[in-house]
Amino acid sequence: MIPRTSAGHTVVYDGDCAICLRFVEYLRRRDPAGTIKIIAYQDDGVRARFPWIDPARFEEALQLVGPGSAPRDTWEGARAIEQLLRVLPRGPRLSWIFRLPLARPLFAWGYRNFARNRRRFGCGHCSLETACD
Repeated sequence: MIPRTSAGHTVVYDGDCAICLRFVEYLRRRDPAGTIKIIAYQDDGVRARFPWIDPARFEEALQLVGPGSAPRDTWEGARAIEQLLRVLPRGPRLSWIFRLPLARPLFAWGYRNFARNRRRFGCGHCSLETACD
């Protein structure tokens, strides 16, 4: 289990995905102190900074890199969300859901299917400041 401090954690997301951008805005609201670093995988130097992450994995799922910045301190997709809940302020209140029987495999299945189709679900014409009609 990772410590409940988020210092040093980095979220790597798809900066071209409307849903990912909305999720990042949500994360920023939940972490007003900015203790979690949030970067798009398209940013310069990201692949060099995290060479153990296959570049194709960035496109497929959210990545969370812990303070250790090593392969063993990296989570992807549904596991990344679970770990984020453990380090975000008030997140531990929700992390109990992963202790329910079948919660992890069901959430992982749901995340994979949603991520695979995320561009269909995201409103490409909407900006973060406006709501969809």
